[in-house]
Amino acid sequence: MNAIITVVGTDQVGIIARVSGFLAERNINIADISQTILSGNFVMVMMVEFSVDSKQLDEVKTELDGLSRSLGVSISIMHEKVFSAMHRL
Repeated sequence: MNAIITVVGTDQVGIIARVSGFLAERNINIADISQTILSGNFVMVMMVEFSVDSKQLDEVKTELDGLSRSLGVSISIMHEKVFSAMHRL
């Protein structure tokens, strides 16, 4: 199963390291990543792959809320099919 993660907030040291470490601890692979700084705001979009050993999406979403608060950024995750349907022309 694939999902899309977005991270938006004030740029600071360690955002990518913390998010990628969080995913690695849960056996979630980063398949693709794009990040940029827009007027001092950090913006990252990731395509991630859940394996059979990964936690369920809802559980990861709840845990990401805690990481989001600790980093002071907004982190969201959604199933790839939902993301694609929302952004279809």
